[in-house]
Formats: sequence, C-alpha cells, structure tokens
Amino acid sequence: MGAANIRNVRIRVMNSRNKPCMDRYVDKFLAYLEIEKNYSPHTILNYSIDLKEFLEFVEGTAITKVSYLHLRRFLAHLREKNHKPRTLARKMSSLRSFFRFLRREGLIKENPALLLTTPKLDKPLPKFLTEKEMVQLIESPSFDKVPGKRDRAIMETLYSTGIRVSELVSMDVDSIDFISNIVKVLGKGKKERLVPIGDKAVNCIQAYLKSRKQNVRALFLNKNGTRLTDRSVRNIINKHILSTSLQMKVSPHVLRHSFATHLLNRGADLRSVQELLGHVNLSTTQIYTHVTTDRLKDVYDKAHPRA
Repeated sequence: MGAANIRNVRIRVMNSRNKPCMDRYVDKFLAYLEIEKNYSPHTILNYSIDLKEFLEFVEGTAITKVSYLHLRRFLAHLREKNHKPRTLARKMSSLRSFFRFLRREGLIKENPALLLTTPKLDKPLPKFLTEKEMVQLIESPSFDKVPGKRDRAIMETLYSTGIRVSELVSMDVDSIDFISNIVKVLGKGKKERLVPIGDKAVNCIQAYLKSRKQNVRALFLNKNGTRLTDRSVRNIINKHILSTSLQMKVSPHVLRHSFATHLLNRGADLRSVQELLGHVNLSTTQIYTHVTTDRLKDVYDKAHPRA
C-alpha cells in the first residue's frame, strides 16, 4: 500500500461520526507512525482500522473524557464478537500506543490505557521443512525456461538469506554484490542490513538475469515485466508445493523459518541468527531454539558421563 492509500485510510478515519478533535488526534498519530516511526503501510492500516472501531464505540465522547472504563468496555465488546486472542492483543496494543502518543504530546493529561493489559499470548512454534524437504521444494521448478529459472532463484534466495518476502520483492539487481556474495536488504522500519547469500542462490539469480529480456532495476519480475508482489511469490511457492510430495502448507515465511532452524541445528549461535533475520530483540529469535532439541540431546548423550 502506497502513500496515497495511507492518506485514504486517514480520510476514512476522519469521516467517522466522532468529534472533529478526536479525528485530528488520530490523523496526527497515523502521521507520526508513518513519518517518524517508519512503520510499514500494512501496520499503519491495521492501526487505523483498530482506532476507527474504537472511535465508533465511544462516539460522542471527547478524547479528554475517555477513561480506563471505556477501554475495558471496548475490550468486553470485542470479546463478544469472538475475536481471536491475537486480534484482541493487537487492538489493545493499538490503543496503548495511541494514548501513549497523546500523553507524550500533551494532548491529554492522563493516559487511560496505562493499566490496560491483555493475556500473554503463547508464541506458536514455527513450521519448517527438513533439509531434505527444502531441497525437494527448491529443485522442483523446471530450469529450461525463464519462469522456472526465476522461481528457482526466488526460493534459493529466500532459503539462502532468510529474508522476508516483502524484502525479497523490494530487491533490485544492484542490491546484490555478486563478487562478495552480499545482499543489501531494506527491512522493517526502512532499516538496511547486509546479509550473506550462498553460491547456489547467486548462480540461480545470474542464470535468471541472463535469460530474461527486460533490462530493469527490479530483480524479480512477473510475466508483464514489472516487479513481483508478495502475493505473487506466495502463489509461486504454492504452485511448486503441489508438484512435490510435501503434505504441509508452505508459505514464504516457512522458508525463513527453515533457514533459521537449519542454521541453529548446525551449530550457529543465536546472536548471529538474530542479525541475519533482522530481529531487533533476541527474544524474537529464541522461538527457534525449540527445534534444536535433537541436536542438544545428541551433544548431551556424547558428552555427559552418565547419559
């Protein structure tokens, strides 16, 4: 979603039936997320939807009059609609961020969301492919024609670098240093990082670039010669999953999970994997440690005198 769509979201929020001052506060907050926090358009859209829903619930209440009780009633209202716990947590997070912003800007005297809490969510264990399954998926595209070379290069790149699909589709040809095998990635919050890329992925990318006719900046193109989208990459991977004997549903993110899992299983340290994945907090990376249990058991059996 581009800047124009973000502006349209703001207009829809401002056209809600609440008081104009409330609308201005929401618009200021969305601008803050976009300009100062560099939040992604997808995240800004979710925040705007959550806040619009809250504005409609407290219609006619001035922003300075919103209390903790209003927030608790809104939470009860959401639970009645049978929202999933993760959705509830996101909506509460949107409200906490909104009121924290208003308090910091001096637009309200007290933060009604200060004591607002939601149950701690269990992080779902990431799905991943085994090394054998990963090879089976990557080598499934035919390498005779341009689309097959492109699809192979896409999956090799995702697995070789562990980057997000959004980072993949934003890559340009000059994002790759073919001599040093380094990729420049634009991650969340518009933060750049450098990620190593393996020879097999580089060779597949070079083969694809030599075979395609278009001489454009974007690295991966659709049949019309324009940049691929996130959804297109998902469809490509789904297509090749159907041509294999794999029984699980595989998204581009599963390749990222597999990348992290296989590195840890082969002895990579958690901090290095954190850097490669572009995680801000180590706790985000620690979810992958569950899959290293077999390796740890093997080490234990070999090393402990009483194992």
